[in-house]
Amino acid sequence: MNARIDKSQFGPWAVITGASSGIGREFARQIAHAGLNTVLVGRRSALLDDVGRSLTRNSGVQFRVITADFSEDDFITTVARQTADLDVGLLVSNAGTPSPGKFLALDRAELADGLRLNALSHLEIAHHFGRRLVSRGRGGLLFVGAMGAGKGVPYMVNDSAAKAYVHGLAKGLHQELKPAGIHVTLLAPGPTDTPALAVLGLTPENLPMRPTKVDLCVSEALRSLAANRALIIPGRMNRMMDALVPEGLAQKMMGKMFQKSLAAKTPPPQAQAQVG
Repeated sequence: MNARIDKSQFGPWAVITGASSGIGREFARQIAHAGLNTVLVGRRSALLDDVGRSLTRNSGVQFRVITADFSEDDFITTVARQTADLDVGLLVSNAGTPSPGKFLALDRAELADGLRLNALSHLEIAHHFGRRLVSRGRGGLLFVGAMGAGKGVPYMVNDSAAKAYVHGLAKGLHQELKPAGIHVTLLAPGPTDTPALAVLGLTPENLPMRPTKVDLCVSEALRSLAANRALIIPGRMNRMMDALVPEGLAQKMMGKMFQKSLAAKTPPPQAQAQVG
C-alpha cells in the first residue's frame, strides 16, 4: 500500500527523522516509491545506509544519511549543514523513543533527555525547515505524535506530555502556515506493528485490538498531508475509540495496559538478584 505524493509540491527531497526502523522507515519507503529523494536522519548510521540502499535499488532515488542524536542540543547544526545544498520540500518529524515506567522511579536526567528528544527536537527541526519551506512557497511538514497523548498516559507520563507538545505545535502550525502554501499534518497513531511495541512490552495478544499495519498508518498520513488535513488518526477503529471513549476511561484503560506490560517485562525478585 503506497500513497501518491505530488513531487512538484513536496519534492524533490524529503527529510525523514527516525528513519532507521518502524514508522520512519516506512515513510522513507513510500516517499521514495513516489519518486522523491530522501535524507535519512537518525543515530544508527549502518541501519540508515541499509535503508537508503534499498530505496535506491527498489525506487531508483538518491539518498543521503545524516547521523545525529536528537537528544543533544546542537543536532540541528549538523542537519542544517548537511542539507544546505538540497531543495527540501517535505519534512517528516518522527524522532522519538518511548521510555515506559513509573514517573518517580525514572532517572530525572533521563527524563530530561527524553523531553529534548520527544518534544524540543521537533521544535528545532520544524523551525529550521519551516523557514526554508516558506521561502520557497510550497512544501509540507508532517509530525508524528501519539493517539491519546493529550489525555495524559499513566506509566508513560513524560512521553505523553512531550507528544502533547508536538500535537499543539503541529495543529497551530497547520493554521499559521496555510497562507504560505505549506501543508502541515499531525499523525497520531495508536499501537502500530513496529519494533516500538516490544520496547513498550506490548504484543498483539495483550492489546485491546489488533495493531495498525505500518503501511496503512503511513499511507493514510501521506494522503492527509496531500489534502492538508490537520490531524489523522490511522485506522477506523482507532478513530472511533478516540471519538467515543471518555478521557477518564481512556486514561484508566491505557494505565492498566502499560501497568500490565511493565509487570510482564520485570523479572521476579529472585531472577533480578541473579542478573549479572
